[in-house]
Amino acid sequence: MARIIRGKKSIAVLAALTVAGLALSGCTSGSADGGGDGDTLKLWHYEGADSAMGIAWAQAIKTFEEETGAKVEFEEKSFEQIQKTASQVLDTDAAPDLMEFNKGNATAGFLASTGLITDISDAVAEYGWDEKLAPSLQTTAKYSEDGVMGGDNWYGVPNYGEFVGVYYNKGAFAAAGLEIPTTYEEFVDVLEAFVAKGITPLAEAGAEYPLGQLWYQLALLEGDRGFVDDYQLYENPVDWEGPEVTSATETLKEYVDKGYIASDVSSVKAEDAGVSFINGSAPIFVSGSWWFGRFVAEATGFDWTLTAFPGADLSLGSSGNLWVVPENAANKELAYEFIDITMRPEIQAIIGNNGGLPVAVDAADITDAKSAELIETFNGILDADGLSFYPDWPAPGFYDVLVQELQGLITGAQDVKTTNANLGEQYDEGTAEFR
Repeated sequence: MARIIRGKKSIAVLAALTVAGLALSGCTSGSADGGGDGDTLKLWHYEGADSAMGIAWAQAIKTFEEETGAKVEFEEKSFEQIQKTASQVLDTDAAPDLMEFNKGNATAGFLASTGLITDISDAVAEYGWDEKLAPSLQTTAKYSEDGVMGGDNWYGVPNYGEFVGVYYNKGAFAAAGLEIPTTYEEFVDVLEAFVAKGITPLAEAGAEYPLGQLWYQLALLEGDRGFVDDYQLYENPVDWEGPEVTSATETLKEYVDKGYIASDVSSVKAEDAGVSFINGSAPIFVSGSWWFGRFVAEATGFDWTLTAFPGADLSLGSSGNLWVVPENAANKELAYEFIDITMRPEIQAIIGNNGGLPVAVDAADITDAKSAELIETFNGILDADGLSFYPDWPAPGFYDVLVQELQGLITGAQDVKTTNANLGEQYDEGTAEFR
């Protein structure tokens, strides 16, 4: 019988899951509880076969089968398939034993709050996965009974991470006689210098996520961990007229007014912004580590580097997606064994040497110099407890709100005060049920 999902939060988040799909207890043996044969692990994930995670997990499957004697029944699913069908399939006997699922309140948190995925806290303690994960990585793996991340119980385990930093075209900098900035003041000086040479320095996209991420990074320049906890975890009300938000919105408007960002940015998509960096027309791109592998393959006409945002103690980013174990999984113990294999140094090294960000790697195992530089930057952010998640996470539908309101700001349709007021109203409305 299907589980009845009650409450306005569950209904609202279920709707958010559907939208996301269109756009973007304990350590008990599953064999005893779910009728599994103990010999087959049913696995779902949506990583491409040639991605860092896809390559690493393919090796993990081989290792698992060799060591356990069990077979892996892998079904390749798209992100959209899992997002749209999870709440229905996981409540049936068709549920897999283990699957990749997106982290955050409206996704993994929703499944946790409705009992569709297993509280794996006992397995985490048994295998020691918590000792391999930095505090900010643990936040997205642990949820409260209401599905809010940062809770006490573990509902998933990540084995890779991601962050937003700044990509620099070193060739363009050398041609302009400029150095890669190490402080925010130097960063602004560089922007000014490129504009003086008739170059729009920042690749940006106002029609999709990059501009909102830049806005949040500018807020983080003025914020601290308390601001992040208020914004993301609802610890206290967010002051939408406070220094963090006000500075971010004012500075973003200045970036457009001063020519640091193109005037037509409101209609530009993320792909277009990334390509403008790849083809060398924009020397700087503020975006995520998920572009790294593509830039290695395609941005071959010049030397480039990726750093954390200069002058910032906090950076956008989080764990990667999670391994979750459905409550109806037939072979939970096999799922835990597979997760543990993906956390081993040799599997973590495969992620790292293929452009990914492993969470528990031995640095000596990374043989690719550019990958080593990426991982060193990420580990520096982790050591400083700097991961601060993403601006659209707190409320279902807030991604579209950010895009719309920041478009209004940069086109001049509304001023800074109106933009902040609109953002605050929609944020408060969207998070009311969580607070």
